[in-house]
Amino acid sequence: MLVNDHTEPESSPYAEVEAALCEEFAGVHSAAIVTRCVDAAHYGALEVTGYAHPNLVERIARKHLHVLALVASERG
Repeated sequence: MLVNDHTEPESSPYAEVEAALCEEFAGVHSAAIVTRCVDAAHYGALEVTGYAHPNLVERIARKHLHVLALVASERG
């Protein structure tokens, strides 16, 4: 595969989801944690439903991030 200076990287179908969740959870979770939750939600949705629509992935990832925030707050 040839790549030149004019080739743009392929955008993830979940880039907007990640950006929205990064903004929503800024100060709570790092961008890396958000990305990991989005990836996990994507693969989980595929396994359970056979598809991973961005809205479904966003809802699942948001729940993961809320749970992680709750666990972190309980640990103090």
